[in-house]
Formats: sequence, C-alpha cells, structure tokens
Amino acid sequence: MIVSMLIFAQDTAEEHKKLGKTQMKSKKIKEPSNDLFLQRLDLMCDPRQDLFKLSHVIPWDFFDTEFEGLYSTEGRPAKPIRLMVGLLLLKQLENLSDERVCEAWRRDCYMQYFCGEEFFRWEQPCTPSELVHFRHRIGEKGVEKIFEASVNLHRDAIEQEEEVVADTTVQEANVTYPTDTKMRRKIIEKMWSMGEEAGVKWKRSYVRTVPKLLATLRTRSNRTKKNRRKAAKQLKTLGGRLIREFRRTASSGWLTIYREDLELFEKVLKQGRTDKGKIYSLHDPEVLCIAKGKAHKKYEFGRKASVVMLAKSGVIVGAKSFEENLYDGDTLEPALLQVSGITGKWPKNCLVDKGYRGRPQVVDTKIELPKPIPKSLTSYEKAKERKRRGRRSAIEPVIGHLKSDFRMARCFLKGTLGASQNVMLAAAAWNLRKWVLFVLIWRLVQSLQIPMARPSILGNRLRAHSSYLLPAF
Repeated sequence: MIVSMLIFAQDTAEEHKKLGKTQMKSKKIKEPSNDLFLQRLDLMCDPRQDLFKLSHVIPWDFFDTEFEGLYSTEGRPAKPIRLMVGLLLLKQLENLSDERVCEAWRRDCYMQYFCGEEFFRWEQPCTPSELVHFRHRIGEKGVEKIFEASVNLHRDAIEQEEEVVADTTVQEANVTYPTDTKMRRKIIEKMWSMGEEAGVKWKRSYVRTVPKLLATLRTRSNRTKKNRRKAAKQLKTLGGRLIREFRRTASSGWLTIYREDLELFEKVLKQGRTDKGKIYSLHDPEVLCIAKGKAHKKYEFGRKASVVMLAKSGVIVGAKSFEENLYDGDTLEPALLQVSGITGKWPKNCLVDKGYRGRPQVVDTKIELPKPIPKSLTSYEKAKERKRRGRRSAIEPVIGHLKSDFRMARCFLKGTLGASQNVMLAAAAWNLRKWVLFVLIWRLVQSLQIPMARPSILGNRLRAHSSYLLPAF
C-alpha cells in the first residue's frame, strides 16, 4: 500500500514538472497605473543610482520574446519574466543566495524598480524555490541569452577589438573534501534511513559498532595505525552487508525506487585508489578532481570553466563550463564557438598561456603563446609588442573577481547544468558592473569638467543612451 502511494507520488511529481514547463505566462502591464496613496518608484528613486540606469538599458522585451515559448496559455499565471531575470542578475551582482536576494529585494526600492515594479511592495517577490524552477525552465540556453544581453551592452567595443584573451579555471562544487571514511559513513547512514522508510527489519544494524569504528579512525597515534586500517576496512564491509540485506528483504517497489542509489553506493564501495571515473560526492556524482598545480590547493573538486574576454576593454564575451577534465587546448574550440555565436564574428587573435600548447589555430582565430620578442624590431615596436602580449595576464585578476565578487568561487547550484548557469551568470554580472563603472567615470569627468577628447567608444556609448541616464552631479 505504502509502495503504491510512493509510486503514485513520484508520477504526480513528474506530471507537476511537466505542467510547470507549460505554466501560463504572466500578464504584462501595458500602461503605468497611478495610486492615490502610493508614490511611484520612478519618482522616488535617484536617477543617478546604478540599478536605476541599468534598468533602462537592459533589453527586457528581448527576454519576454525568447522565453514566452516556455509558457502556456492555460493554468496558473507565473511570475513576470522580468522579475525572475532581474532577481538572477541581482543575486550575482550582490553576491547573495536565493533566500537573501528575496529578502534584500523586499527592503530595497532600487531592486524593485530594477525588476519592473511600479510601486513599493512589502512582501517577498517570490519564494526562493521559484528561482530554482525558473533556472530549470530556461535551461543553459536561456541563461546564455541573459549573458548575451550583457555582452551586447558593449557592442561598440566588440566591433572595434579583434583580440581576445582566454584562460581556464576550476569552479569548485559545494561538496566536502572527499575521504573514504566520510563516504562510507554516509552510505551506512543513508541505508539506515532507507531501511526505516521501507520497513526493513535488519538482522543486525551495527548502530553501536559504527560509532566505535569512527572513534578509532579519529585517533592519530602511530601505535593505533593498524587499528585504523582495520576499522576503515570493517566500515566498508558493514556498508556492503547493509546493501545486500536491503536487496534481499525489501519489496520490489522499494528496490525500484532506490535502484539508482543502491547502484551508486555499490560503485563507491568498490572503487579503488587508482581507478578512473571515481565518485567524490554522493549528492553530486559528476564532480571531478582537478589538479591545477597550485601550491596552496593541490586538488580542487568541481568542474573546469573557460573564460574569454576582450584584450583591451576587459569585457567577457565567452564563459563556458565543461563536464570533463579536458586539456586546456581542447577547450578553445567550444569556447571560441560560443564567442562567435554571441558576438557574430571570430576573433583575429587569442592570447593564451603555455597550458594551451599544440593549438596554433582554431578556425579563423590565431592562437598566440608567450614567446620571446624578435630582436629585429625597433625599440618602439618592442615596447608596443610587449604591452600587447602583457594583456594576456589581465585575465587572471578578472577570474579572481568572478570568484570573490560574483559567486564563482563555489558553485551552490547542483550538477552540470547548475555549474554552466553559474559561470555565465557571473560573467553577465561582470559585464553589467563594467557598464556601471564606465557611467560613473564619465559622470565624474563631466562633474570635474576635465577637457579631454571624446574617443569614439565613449561617443558611441553616450549617444546610445538618453540624456537622463547620464546626469551631472
């Protein structure tokens, strides 16, 4: 009876997911409304504030057009697309979690105006889990559209520059440092909970034996070295016994429900020290162990990510996560393919470090490794070439800012999909911050009335925005 109810619950959850994908799109407000007792946000906010300016240059209608196919004309109305996209961008810009960004939105009038609200609201915009559902709804391609919109804010720089810089890094997953003892203890604890749920009467549960073995494994004396080795082996044996007994005594319905979990536990218990394709986390089995040669961190557990930016302006035009631990040279083609899809052209040159050896050219892009400057050049040409090649190292602090300021140091989104979405949202936040800094610098120049020639990039950007976006102090 219980098994049939659980199977029905699983089928109902799957149907709910399918219905969620065809949820009705929210109704769009055509004309601004007025309220006798409430003040409009556009009259209350300072037009010089960063989020106020960004709200007028981000193409919100573009997101409505791209994502409207993911909704249905029936069912419960969903949250507005602008609200959900705005919350994702605010989360990365302010380095907040799903829960904290909803709380901050409720207190901040600029965040509400950025997300398209007309009047100040005192309740939360949505539950934090709705952000999870929205990320699953739009998928990797949808987040790439958000990243593309952030890149297009710097279209003038993209058209003028033909050189990019590429590098790889590790985006660590939200997992503990894996050890055999930790994973075996978790397997035993999960088997206890699964047995209790399935009504399995253990012939012997080892509830008192396991804590004693863990206490032995926590000792550090040389005299107990053999006892520790014996306890680790016994912990593995107990996990295998519980799995086999569960398979013998549990009903076929419960075995169907827990089939993937049992296969995962057996694989973890059987894997050896030098095996390929090892599992380092039970809740995220696709996590990789990557060694980048760092003195302070020998191994990192997560996924490799590639970042591509324009050499002069520092705008990120490519951000991609990989499922496998690829050689750096093999990441170039998919990374540059993403760049060409977003910018509409292949870069002429790509500056990389020596980890990319073996790839002299990718399609129409020439790959340049660090090498000595020819002695036949004049001193002016040498200085110019040295400065150009020195821009390769400019991507290192950019990656550092992505990790420390825009939530790329540790990915709290689960799985390969979460890692790919997180790296592109971090890059989108970086591009938005670059645009804001440009506006602040030009506003400072205006306030100080510094006589300077207006370069074409500055002129194009300023002509692209209306006059109220760049007011003087």
